Amino acid sequence: MSSTEEKTVGAEEASRFADLALQCVHQAYPNKIAHVMQSDEDTGTPKELHPAFYGCFDWHSSVHGHWLLVRLLRLYPEAAFKSRIEASLNQSLTVANIAGEVAYFKAKGRASYERPYGLAWLLQLTAELREWQDPRAKGWLEALEPLETVVATRFREWLPKLAYAIRTGEHSQTAFALGLAVDWARIKGDVQLAALIEQKALEFHSGDTGCNLAFEPSGQDFLSPCLAEADLMRRFLEPEAFAKWLAAFLPVIPKQAGADWLPLGVVTDPSDGKLAHLDGLNLSRAWMLEGILSGLPDGDPRRQALKDAAVAHRLSGLASVTGAHYEGGHWLGSFAVYLVTGRGL
Repeated sequence: MSSTEEKTVGAEEASRFADLALQCVHQAYPNKIAHVMQSDEDTGTPKELHPAFYGCFDWHSSVHGHWLLVRLLRLYPEAAFKSRIEASLNQSLTVANIAGEVAYFKAKGRASYERPYGLAWLLQLTAELREWQDPRAKGWLEALEPLETVVATRFREWLPKLAYAIRTGEHSQTAFALGLAVDWARIKGDVQLAALIEQKALEFHSGDTGCNLAFEPSGQDFLSPCLAEADLMRRFLEPEAFAKWLAAFLPVIPKQAGADWLPLGVVTDPSDGKLAHLDGLNLSRAWMLEGILSGLPDGDPRRQALKDAAVAHRLSGLASVTGAHYEGGHWLGSFAVYLVTGRGL
């Protein structure tokens, strides 16, 4: 375990997050099927279409629900939930199930399926397994490797053709996905894909200035376009260069303490799946602010304002992870675990 992978949450709270994923990774309904149909043959139940990742409402949520389980089992190997997580992963991550997932991805008309968000989370799942020196992790990784290969190839084929960054606050955003993907490439040792992602990130963002935080959030964002871009760029720039780039890109960050410069996202109805996205925004903003902090020199005058805003978003975001409504319960736990365990730093 590296110094950035610390147990910053107690076992009781970790168990609560584990329960959210355990309750949904094998819950097939409700389910959002989102693929292009070529014929009547393209119908099927969620489990028929996705033998491994059919739960948690949609494919990407199932994938990062499995990542949550691996992450917590890795960090809390003796927790009371360990046997339940192990059984759940053994049920999902089999050679036969992953072969079914690969077949789905290779079918006609699915070149852009779950691109880039779900693809990035699949790589994050295998990155977690690659870093974990455990016989169980090795077995699950061996089962997943054929799908990992397909997903990495999708990035390799897509990025050279992508002429512009995608600057949304939802699944199609490129900055967040490229951050997860380059983290995987570095862990895997895929030098070529890591270089391609860095090339595209610098091509898209090196000259960006004046990102307008006043335009955020949109009404159903769960990712910040501005903060995600900064969190991506800190992965490629040395601290002094990043500090200079950030001053031009986000001049709104103050040099005095306080969190008021970045108001919290407000959820008016947590039972509405789209409106509940803003709970996820507060969580992802918290970890992106921490990521930006990690890329700045120690004496940077903006550090306290970034830290204060990160704390405010962390507290608000974590308070929303209750599981009271499936609309948030099927995915917010993954965002909470990514934050509290310092993943990506």
